[in-house]
Amino acid sequence: MAVSKEELARMMDSTNVKATATESEIEKLCKDAVEYGFGCVCVNLVYVKLAARLLKGSKVKVCSTIGFPFGVTLSEIKALEAVKAVENGAEELDMVISLSALKSGDYEAVKRDVAAVVDVKRLSNEIVVKVIIETVCLTKEEKVIACRLVKEAGADFVKTSTGFLGKGASVEDVRLMRQTVGSDFGVKAAGGIRTYADAVAMIEAGANRIGTSTAVIIIEGAR
Repeated sequence: MAVSKEELARMMDSTNVKATATESEIEKLCKDAVEYGFGCVCVNLVYVKLAARLLKGSKVKVCSTIGFPFGVTLSEIKALEAVKAVENGAEELDMVISLSALKSGDYEAVKRDVAAVVDVKRLSNEIVVKVIIETVCLTKEEKVIACRLVKEAGADFVKTSTGFLGKGASVEDVRLMRQTVGSDFGVKAAGGIRTYADAVAMIEAGANRIGTSTAVIIIEGAR
């Protein structure tokens, strides 16, 4: 698949969600995003306001993590985080699914958890909600179930991984996720994507968004 440098940049969520991230690192993340034409930057909630201020007037969107990185907080807390993120300037949200509920077979609880965050769209229909299912923790059957639940709950994307639990995105998982959600739904590949070849492989498998902490390196590799 031929993907131009500019097209790839627009598909990328340039990410710094480390617990040790500093203000200067977030400032550089945002500066690079404007320079390289990335579609979005993804930061933890504490840095959303800063990123929104730095990117005001640009085409780069701000994404906030929700329930990150393990997803094992109350749905009400995730919903509050979502509201605060949007109030601080986030246009996109990357939430972590309730793996505990999924593993317990409580699928209605999984849907309620996602729907609690999706409810933030009442503040703006433009908000994009991406749901991390943490594929490394799931069986093939659970991956399919998770994708279906995410779509049914009204989210916009299903995402592979946080990158915090070892193995990240794989071509096989992205292909399965795309097959499950169909062509009209978002699939974000994230975790361990560090080269131009990695990114193109994910896109060929069906991803239409790439999350990475090495976005600049990937785009430089595209040259």
